[in-house]
Amino acid sequence: MTREEYRNGRSTTINHFYEKLFKLKDLMNTSYGRELAEQRHDYMVQFVDQFKREWEGTDR
Repeated sequence: MTREEYRNGRSTTINHFYEKLFKLKDLMNTSYGRELAEQRHDYMVQFVDQFKREWEGTDR
């Protein structure tokens, strides 16, 4: 996909977590960077899970 195709696509913001953000932790080069990335990854997973529950109306 070209940059233009990506920019003009109809993808959701949540999809961006799966396309890019969830992959970042595996790209870190130092042990400290991996540690921070793992913490942030866990936070993002919790955020997306919570968002999905609220979107589907199952978080009550």
